[in-house]
Amino acid sequence: MSNVTNIAFIRAKARQSEELGRRLLALVEPSRQEPGCINYDLHRSADDPDSWCVYENWRSAGDLAAHFALPHMQDFITRVPALVEGELDLRRFAMISTPAPWRF
Repeated sequence: MSNVTNIAFIRAKARQSEELGRRLLALVEPSRQEPGCINYDLHRSADDPDSWCVYENWRSAGDLAAHFALPHMQDFITRVPALVEGELDLRRFAMISTPAPWRF
């Protein structure tokens, strides 16, 4: 079983960036509480305030699949058409290195 990295690049529709950001931020804590979550982090572009990125690592592809089936994710997915310009750009990677220890 290898860790899975999912990186989502998301562009807000015009005048929807703050609402998109609020909804993305609301996903962070419940996602971090999921048993297969290694990390789940939200980023906003320093150069383009309508561009967002979610960087997440999971113990397995099954854990990531279970994440997308949970109510907080399903609710977000139903709101995507009103908030997001175009399609979500989801990219899945296999983690090769061991996860870094947290230093906070």
